[in-house]
Amino acid sequence: MTNPKEQISQMIEAKRDKFIAAADRIWSTPETRFATEKSVQPFYEILAEEGFEVEKGLADMDHSFVATYGSGKPVIGILAEYDALGNLSQVADLGEQKAEVPGGNGHGCGHNLLGTGALAGAVGIKDYLAANQLEGTIKLFGCPAEESGYGKAYMARAGLFDGLDVALSWHPWDISGAWSISSLAVYQVYYHFKGISAHAAAAPEQGRSALDAAELMNVGVQFLREHIIDEGRVHYAFTDAGGESANVVQPTASLYYFIRAPKIEQVEEIYQRVNKIAQGAAMMTETEVTIDFDSACYNYLPNHAVTTAMYENLLTEGKMNIGQAELDYAQRYYDSLTDAAKQALVTRAKQFAPEADEAEIQRLGSLPIAEQIQPLVFSGATAGSTDVGDVSWVCPTAQIFIGCEPQGTPAHSWQWVANGKSAIAHEGLLAAGKTIAATAYDLLTKPELVQQAKEEHQKTLAGEVYKSAIPAEVLPR
Repeated sequence: MTNPKEQISQMIEAKRDKFIAAADRIWSTPETRFATEKSVQPFYEILAEEGFEVEKGLADMDHSFVATYGSGKPVIGILAEYDALGNLSQVADLGEQKAEVPGGNGHGCGHNLLGTGALAGAVGIKDYLAANQLEGTIKLFGCPAEESGYGKAYMARAGLFDGLDVALSWHPWDISGAWSISSLAVYQVYYHFKGISAHAAAAPEQGRSALDAAELMNVGVQFLREHIIDEGRVHYAFTDAGGESANVVQPTASLYYFIRAPKIEQVEEIYQRVNKIAQGAAMMTETEVTIDFDSACYNYLPNHAVTTAMYENLLTEGKMNIGQAELDYAQRYYDSLTDAAKQALVTRAKQFAPEADEAEIQRLGSLPIAEQIQPLVFSGATAGSTDVGDVSWVCPTAQIFIGCEPQGTPAHSWQWVANGKSAIAHEGLLAAGKTIAATAYDLLTKPELVQQAKEEHQKTLAGEVYKSAIPAEVLPR
């Protein structure tokens, strides 16, 4: 008799062309933040074909959805993303940086794969449920704006994850493993300065420079960095520098700030200090400042019980079919790395395989597609942020990485965009779908695993209760 997980894997393989076509279609229509009108359509079409009930436009987001199949307990959530990044357009399969559309968007974080891999997992476990008439509910969440805006945080604020027993997700990466560490909480905030325009040479005394205020704010924050916790991060971008005429005192200027720290309350503390600096800069320049809160997300809480189960499935279900042709293809991206980046891969290989001899370490570190799987270690934190963090505060959550991006290439890079429609990328999304579905099977058939995960979640929270960090009056935009 066929092993149930083998059956699920075969069910996903039988529909592989459908998922691959969807991923490539989303790659070809890259959209950012909440404006994912085209990117969400393949999900709607496939989910309708597969018999899911789909609710659209939830939590004040036009292109969000929740697709449901089945009934009863447990209720398993699977998280799908499909937003791209600005100014990362790239010609597919090219081994050098070249925009397909100058200044256009691109899938530099692999969310065209992430969303369709999650979809494959949801359809795979749905097919198994239907074939075996098992009890349980599968919910696929369509989540816009993970990169900036944090759609899941708005969905959490609306209570969409409240009924879940467990949530599962994944992410493309340059090596496989489980996400077993925390992330940083973050606020995203705009600071808009308003001044008075004047001729910069003939009547400078009549002007009040909003650009001066913005620059003074940045200087003030630079001095603040010495006086926040070591793990804190504060970054900014100019969204308005007041125009291109140097002989006009700039009447407007705007900054976009990301403020990060390990805990949301630490972010709040730094945020209040940054606000005072902005207000001080406005006072110094006799301008006005408007503080415009954009969004926020919590730090990620890895659940050991479900993450361990997912990792074990990764070891068996997460293997990609990679041959010499795929390695030859990926070599173009490995060759684009600096010598320092290549050496870092050798160091990483030794860290993950300390028992290997030097020749093997060099081989592992020089592969264009990673062969290793990271050991499962529950310690440390990443300096990045993700709105999966909000989900992890609501229910036990686990996610994995699949090494379907060229080894050594970073997220948010032209290499990831170029690789986004390759056979390697396609293998990655299918491996992710199989791992997600296999873990969902464990949760459906092992009530003790669900109970263990929920008990651990409550222990991790230690009495804290999730409360959205996004003010009630702030809406997605």
